[in-house]
Amino acid sequence: MTATREEIDALLHRANAALQLWLLLCSDLAIRSGTAVRLSPQHYDQQRAELRFVTKANAHMTLPVTTEIKRILDQCDQNSDETFIRQLWNTGKGHQGAHIKKGCDGIDALRWQFHKLCKEVGITRRITAHDLRRTTAVAMLEQTREIRDVQAVLGHRSLQSTIWYLDHDLRPVKRSTLELIKRPAWRKEQIA
Repeated sequence: MTATREEIDALLHRANAALQLWLLLCSDLAIRSGTAVRLSPQHYDQQRAELRFVTKANAHMTLPVTTEIKRILDQCDQNSDETFIRQLWNTGKGHQGAHIKKGCDGIDALRWQFHKLCKEVGITRRITAHDLRRTTAVAMLEQTREIRDVQAVLGHRSLQSTIWYLDHDLRPVKRSTLELIKRPAWRKEQIA
């Protein structure tokens, strides 16, 4: 499932700083929600405005951050060992009635806040932060038609993973397109 740009904007407008950062990482950079919550200053090159991390598939990623993400990351203590999400949460910029237990990565609290926020902004269908990643991947494919670029952004080692991921969003192949690539000899047999 994908989200609309209007839905994402409404969520970002009402989100606290911790949730906003998480949603921006998932939507703007197409980072997996579990990876996004674990990013810390050790992953951030402030001078280059880049995040460097290893994906679930053990791919090494370097992604430039958007201006919005940079603004939030630069508010955090770059010398801390705590994740960005935890830092924002602990400073009160991310706390809205949910508590992150010590040793917990906070993903459950963020998911709870996300679903609560969806209801507050009037989103009635059930979308997840991971759907924001898919939204970005689909938009990128629609704009560029370069599935290898989508694969790189998603950090998939296998193109099959990317195809499966986008399967419901890929356009069906037109019969006329298949007719164009048939072997000429076969076409002649059909005409005769």
